[in-house]
Amino acid sequence: MACRITELVLDCRDPERLAAFWCDVLGFAVLDRLEGSVRIGPPEGGFGGLQPTLVFNPSVEPRPAKLRLHIDVNPTDRDQADELVRLLAAGATRADIGQTGHEPWIVLADPEGNEFCLLHHRLAPI
Repeated sequence: MACRITELVLDCRDPERLAAFWCDVLGFAVLDRLEGSVRIGPPEGGFGGLQPTLVFNPSVEPRPAKLRLHIDVNPTDRDQADELVRLLAAGATRADIGQTGHEPWIVLADPEGNEFCLLHHRLAPI
């Protein structure tokens, strides 16, 4: 028997703002709120479905220098360039972590500066 990843938990200054951003990026919905935390996930699957949920916990601690884990996303209904336009309009910013500019992915940051990558390949929606 093996385990499954069911949740990714991120500490952040503004859980509501970050949850709204990631709901927009992923097409997720708010599943619940508990003691300042916000859990988001697929509206039809919820917790324990095919995709892990994201939990945003309130924290006043400063973010460590570089995250040891980051999220990669793939477009599902458009190409990478069009998805980049959508993500920037949603509040993402470009991030420089030392990439050469020849990578097939684009490094972005969410509204709290957490890096994530927009990959090149288009995937079928779940």
